[in-house]
Amino acid sequence: MSDEIRPALYSDLPAPALSRWFESLSFRLFALTLGSILLVEALIFVPSASGFRSSWLNERVQAARTAALALDASPSRNVSDELSDQLLMSAEVLAVTEIEDDMRFQLLPAQQPIEGETHNIDMRGTTMMGRSFAAMGAFVAPDNRILVIQADGSAPGRVLEIVVPQAPLKAAISAYARRVAALSLLIALVAAGIIYVMLHFLVVRPMRRVTLSAEQFRDDPGAWSRRLPPTGRRDEIGRAQNALADMEETVANSFRNKTHLAELGTAVAKINHDLRNSLASAQLVSDVLASSEDPRVQKAAPRLERALERAITLATETLDYGKATPKPPRMEPVMLRAALDEAAAEALGAHPDVVWDNKVPAGVEIQADADHMHRIASNLVRNAAEAMAPQTDGPSRIAASLGPDGLEFTDNGPGIPESARENLFRPFAGSARRGGTGLGLVIARELAQGMSGSLVLADTGPEGTIFRLRLPGLGT
Repeated sequence: MSDEIRPALYSDLPAPALSRWFESLSFRLFALTLGSILLVEALIFVPSASGFRSSWLNERVQAARTAALALDASPSRNVSDELSDQLLMSAEVLAVTEIEDDMRFQLLPAQQPIEGETHNIDMRGTTMMGRSFAAMGAFVAPDNRILVIQADGSAPGRVLEIVVPQAPLKAAISAYARRVAALSLLIALVAAGIIYVMLHFLVVRPMRRVTLSAEQFRDDPGAWSRRLPPTGRRDEIGRAQNALADMEETVANSFRNKTHLAELGTAVAKINHDLRNSLASAQLVSDVLASSEDPRVQKAAPRLERALERAITLATETLDYGKATPKPPRMEPVMLRAALDEAAAEALGAHPDVVWDNKVPAGVEIQADADHMHRIASNLVRNAAEAMAPQTDGPSRIAASLGPDGLEFTDNGPGIPESARENLFRPFAGSARRGGTGLGLVIARELAQGMSGSLVLADTGPEGTIFRLRLPGLGT
């Protein structure tokens, strides 16, 4: 990935194409917000329309009551046809009748015959549910329907009966619905736009950045070096971004370690042939030395032969750690104390000032791979010797002892730093020594696991460090 492309992750992200926008989280949030607001407005519209219908009907009732009061003031409660027509037009009704003691009085008679289906509406005892259903029914009612409204009259015991056409009510409530729908749509668009902009900057944009980083890292994890930076946000998005940043860092380190291992394998493969030839020549020299009658040579020759055999085996296998299928252990009886002394003598050859204290009883015999046991012990002893600085209150000391949980290697060094403990058994990451690779402990643990055992850090501190090796049948 080129350097010109990488900074795009941190710059202003371009707006997606229209076809992709409909599939994006931004559009879904916008549509969900808009739909939710319109749904709430629709639920609010039902009681609102019911109130509008009731108000419209009450206006006709009040106008009819006013006309009835005007009739009460006239002699014999009679008015001329011209005045009756004016009262009907001002009240926007067809006829007004008053009922008292089961007797009907035509206050304002109809000026022309009333034809059509009639529908009774009693304003004196209605429920909110009933008014809501009636308001919704007004939208689909036929225009030629005649409404007969019953309400309290001008005096106690009187009942007003007002006849009005359905068409004006239907037209009025339809116009009201259109106004409410337009206003609701405008409010929904404004609210959805505001919420969309807020969610875009607080949610969508950070998630798009996280998604883009994950996709780029997935496509080219080895070359992607400008990784997603951590964020100070403590919400779910911030936690996701920090988790992704940590994952990218871990994966990048893993790729770097694998590259290092591949380079190491290539280097070992190149020198393997020449190294084996050199070791073969050294083995011939050791055979000649074995025939010497010098007592010192006779004592050192067997140890030299075994060291050369192990070196040839290691060179032939080209580091067991780097092989996909390590050589399985060959279990056989091993005298533990002698094996530890031999491994310590080899590991401490370059550290003559370190004191080796073998506390394992001489008669202890275990079932193990002799070569694997030697490599485990020599790696642990060598690591401890290299990590210890010269002691001011006594010599540097490394001891081996049998405990209830296994074989323990103890030193009186300064302890392992906290930064190295977290990656102690990771190659090229867990070394506490400057320039170290950290492969010694990795190889030792892998060999222990191959023998159905384990190697753990039991304790570490200013007083020293203890590694514990567990193997089947190993312990006090």
